Amino acid sequence: MRQYIPSSTEWVASQVKIYESSGGTKGTTLKGLPVIIVTNIGSKTGVLRKTPLMRVVYGDCYVLVASQGGVPKHPLWYYNLKANPYIDIQDGSKIFSMVAKEITDPKEKQRLWNIAIDAYKPYSDYQQKTERIIPILLAELVQ
Repeated sequence: MRQYIPSSTEWVASQVKIYESSGGTKGTTLKGLPVIIVTNIGSKTGVLRKTPLMRVVYGDCYVLVASQGGVPKHPLWYYNLKANPYIDIQDGSKIFSMVAKEITDPKEKQRLWNIAIDAYKPYSDYQQKTERIIPILLAELVQ
């Protein structure tokens, strides 16, 4: 089993700890909206990393928005998923094994972006704050 190293960002580590220690019954919201926990493998370290992300559902898939609040650089978890797309997503008490792929087709990306904004309105502000194009990934159940 891989070692888990909590985020050095205190609120992230705390949110993950509360979420997981409660079995997904506490710590399941951020800014009043539902979040999921994405467990991935660090692209440089090879250790488990866990990140709370806003819950954006599309059918039985999850839309993962690499916004990082609109800062100039992509979040580290984005690079982790590009290097190893096999992830676990905890949504409340349920955990799903999934594979994430970046969406590059402009029409598909726009469609998923609109779904993401419907779930979490600040995403549109985040894109306006940065010159980088915010990546959209789609996590699908492992077949």
